[in-house]
Amino acid sequence: MSQPLVSVIVTTYNRDEFIERTLISIDNQTYKNIEIIVVDDGSKINYAEKICNKFNNCKYYFKNNGGLASARNYGIKKAKGIYIAFLDDDDLFLPHKIEVQVAILLQKKIYIVSIRQPQ
Repeated sequence: MSQPLVSVIVTTYNRDEFIERTLISIDNQTYKNIEIIVVDDGSKINYAEKICNKFNNCKYYFKNNGGLASARNYGIKKAKGIYIAFLDDDDLFLPHKIEVQVAILLQKKIYIVSIRQPQ
Protein backbone atom coordinates (compact mmCIF):
# COMPACT_ATOMS: atom_id res chain seq x y z
CA MET A 1 0.00 0.00 0.00
CA SER A 2 1.36 3.42 -0.92
CA GLN A 3 1.83 6.04 1.73
CA PRO A 4 -0.79 8.80 1.71
CA LEU A 5 0.51 12.31 1.21
CA VAL A 6 0.62 14.46 4.35
CA SER A 7 0.58 18.24 4.00
CA VAL A 8 2.32 20.06 6.83
CA ILE A 9 1.23 23.68 7.03
CA VAL A 10 3.58 26.16 8.70
CA THR A 11 2.34 29.72 9.09
CA THR A 12 4.72 32.56 9.77
CA TYR A 13 4.54 36.30 10.39
CA ASN A 14 7.61 38.49 11.02
CA ARG A 15 9.39 35.75 12.95
CA ASP A 16 12.49 34.34 11.28
CA GLU A 17 14.43 33.12 14.33
CA PHE A 18 13.32 29.47 14.33
CA ILE A 19 11.60 28.65 11.05
CA GLU A 20 14.60 26.89 9.51
CA ARG A 21 14.81 24.52 12.50
CA THR A 22 11.06 23.99 12.20
CA LEU A 23 11.37 22.99 8.54
CA ILE A 24 14.34 20.74 9.28
CA SER A 25 12.23 18.89 11.86
CA ILE A 26 9.61 18.26 9.17
CA ASP A 27 12.19 17.27 6.55
CA ASN A 28 13.77 14.80 9.01
CA GLN A 29 10.58 12.83 9.52
CA THR A 30 10.84 9.05 9.18
CA TYR A 31 7.65 9.26 7.13
CA LYS A 32 8.71 10.65 3.77
CA ASN A 33 5.57 11.33 1.72
CA ILE A 34 5.21 14.90 2.97
CA GLU A 35 4.69 18.27 1.36
CA ILE A 36 5.61 21.33 3.38
CA ILE A 37 3.51 24.43 2.86
CA VAL A 38 4.83 27.67 4.31
CA VAL A 39 2.25 30.46 4.42
CA ASP A 40 3.75 33.89 5.03
CA ASP A 41 0.93 35.94 6.52
CA GLY A 42 2.13 39.32 5.30
CA SER A 43 5.58 39.58 6.87
CA LYS A 44 7.41 42.89 6.39
CA ILE A 45 10.66 41.13 5.42
CA ASN A 46 11.01 38.21 3.02
CA TYR A 47 12.86 35.54 5.01
CA ALA A 48 10.59 32.52 4.69
CA GLU A 49 10.79 32.05 0.92
CA LYS A 50 14.59 31.85 0.97
CA ILE A 51 14.51 29.30 3.80
CA CYS A 52 11.72 27.26 2.19
CA ASN A 53 13.70 27.04 -1.05
CA LYS A 54 16.37 25.02 0.78
CA PHE A 55 13.95 22.07 0.92
CA ASN A 56 12.80 20.12 -2.15
CA ASN A 57 9.34 19.40 -0.78
CA CYS A 58 8.60 22.94 0.47
CA LYS A 59 6.18 25.34 -1.21
CA TYR A 60 6.08 28.99 -0.21
CA TYR A 61 3.00 31.22 -0.39
CA PHE A 62 2.63 34.88 0.57
CA LYS A 63 -0.71 36.41 1.51
CA ASN A 64 -1.81 39.67 3.01
CA ASN A 65 -2.00 39.60 6.79
CA GLY A 66 -5.23 38.10 8.04
CA GLY A 67 -4.23 36.29 11.21
CA LEU A 68 -3.42 32.70 12.10
CA ALA A 69 -6.78 31.14 11.15
CA SER A 70 -6.76 32.91 7.79
CA ALA A 71 -3.21 31.72 7.06
CA ARG A 72 -4.03 28.13 8.04
CA ASN A 73 -7.15 28.13 5.88
CA TYR A 74 -5.08 29.46 2.97
CA GLY A 75 -2.62 26.60 3.50
CA ILE A 76 -5.45 24.07 3.53
CA LYS A 77 -6.64 25.39 0.17
CA LYS A 78 -3.14 24.87 -1.27
CA ALA A 79 -2.63 21.42 0.30
CA LYS A 80 -2.67 18.29 -1.83
CA GLY A 81 -2.37 15.80 1.02
CA ILE A 82 -4.91 13.32 2.28
CA TYR A 83 -3.94 14.35 5.80
CA ILE A 84 -3.02 17.79 7.11
CA ALA A 85 -0.78 18.66 10.05
CA PHE A 86 -0.13 22.11 11.47
CA LEU A 87 3.13 23.28 12.97
CA ASP A 88 3.88 26.75 14.30
CA ASP A 89 7.01 28.45 12.94
CA ASP A 90 8.76 28.20 16.32
CA ASP A 91 7.93 24.56 17.13
CA LEU A 92 9.49 21.22 16.20
CA PHE A 93 8.21 17.75 15.32
CA LEU A 94 9.78 14.68 16.87
CA PRO A 95 11.24 12.48 14.08
CA HIS A 96 8.52 9.75 14.20
CA LYS A 97 5.50 12.01 14.76
CA ILE A 98 3.90 11.77 11.33
CA GLU A 99 4.78 8.10 10.85
CA VAL A 100 3.07 7.19 14.13
CA GLN A 101 0.01 9.33 13.46
CA VAL A 102 -0.52 8.05 9.92
CA ALA A 103 -0.14 4.44 11.09
CA ILE A 104 -2.85 4.98 13.71
CA LEU A 105 -5.16 6.69 11.23
CA LEU A 106 -4.75 3.85 8.74
CA GLN A 107 -4.97 1.06 11.33
CA LYS A 108 -8.12 2.44 12.93
CA LYS A 109 -9.54 3.34 9.52
CA ILE A 110 -10.14 6.88 10.62
CA TYR A 111 -11.41 9.09 7.88
CA ILE A 112 -11.85 12.81 8.05
CA VAL A 113 -14.34 14.43 5.74
CA SER A 114 -13.53 17.76 4.19
CA ILE A 115 -15.42 19.65 1.57
CA ARG A 116 -13.38 22.04 -0.54
CA GLN A 117 -14.48 24.55 -3.09
CA PRO A 118 -13.00 23.81 -6.52
CA GLN A 119 -10.10 26.13 -7.31
